[in-house]
Amino acid sequence: MTTEGTTLSVIKADVGGFVGHSSMHEALLEEAKECLGDAEQRGLLIDFHVTRCGDDLELIMSHRRGVANTEIHGLAWSTFEECTAVAEGLNLYSSGQDLIRAPSPGGLIRGAGPGVAEMELVERKGETVIVLMADKTSAGAWNLPLYKMFADPFNTAGLVIAPGMHEGFWFEVHDVKEHKKIVFETPEDIYDLLLFIGAPGRYLIKAVYCKVGKEIAAVSSTERLSLIAGRNVGKDDPVCIVRCQEQFPAVGEVLEPFSWPYLVQGFMRGSHWGPLMPVAVRESNPTRFDGPPRAVALGFQLSNGRLIGPRDMFDDPSFDEARHMCNTVADYLRRHGPFEPHRLPLGEMEYTTLPLVMEGLKGRWEDL
Repeated sequence: MTTEGTTLSVIKADVGGFVGHSSMHEALLEEAKECLGDAEQRGLLIDFHVTRCGDDLELIMSHRRGVANTEIHGLAWSTFEECTAVAEGLNLYSSGQDLIRAPSPGGLIRGAGPGVAEMELVERKGETVIVLMADKTSAGAWNLPLYKMFADPFNTAGLVIAPGMHEGFWFEVHDVKEHKKIVFETPEDIYDLLLFIGAPGRYLIKAVYCKVGKEIAAVSSTERLSLIAGRNVGKDDPVCIVRCQEQFPAVGEVLEPFSWPYLVQGFMRGSHWGPLMPVAVRESNPTRFDGPPRAVALGFQLSNGRLIGPRDMFDDPSFDEARHMCNTVADYLRRHGPFEPHRLPLGEMEYTTLPLVMEGLKGRWEDL
């Protein structure tokens, strides 16, 4: 345990798929490990873990430099560039897909394409964190589980019986289309909170804070690739960091929302609703209709900034029923083919390739 601030930075990008968008070639993971290993030797990082979820490269890094640090963001960007070069050498699919534009003049990569979730904390005794990663889905995928973890007593018993949680939490919600934010207080503002986060294509939970001690509890990536690029460049495939135990939900309360495969946007061509399947890292290879969308959870203990772990939290037979239900729901939705509600409504399709098809038919419409 340390009284010095530790920063966790989870930064992800799709830099090349193997085969198609289904998985990641081992050579990209090895290249990323070399890049971050060099940074650790130079003292930039305390520790790191490189992993994947589907075809997304996930960099989990601990350091002392605070959030939104240009050196850390620069390290992530250069790592993605090096891995893109490896992907191009192997002729992997859609190499460098998420590297949409150069980092900001200051060197930050928010808005450049990669997803970013960061938090700075003072380690508690027994500091427990879970890193959530998803593939084939959008940035709003964490709205429902974060609500259930931190505001639903039917999911989280600690909201009722644990003194450190009984006062509730603050939810920071971003409007990603109007570039605004609002903070809701729970349980007082639950109805107002649900009014907005029930529309996860626009209103996203960015962070959750504990009222007791005013500590950061969770943070997610809210980058919307289509809004950055102005066109379809794949789904956002978000990441999220959640602290557990004591004044935060227990590990089991953090994982419980995923025992039910709720629907998320994404699936094939980022244009369909599909059930989110909780899986072990080794099973995060979405191949059926580029899905179903996948979620991975890695657990760590923090010790003076060192990442003790990970434990693959969804590598557990207690999630077998969720996976079975997910396949059943996917069967049901797939039979709708190009019809809603499987296909996203037109308002959510404006940044896919559908407008190009519609434009080609524009001259064939006649007045009634």
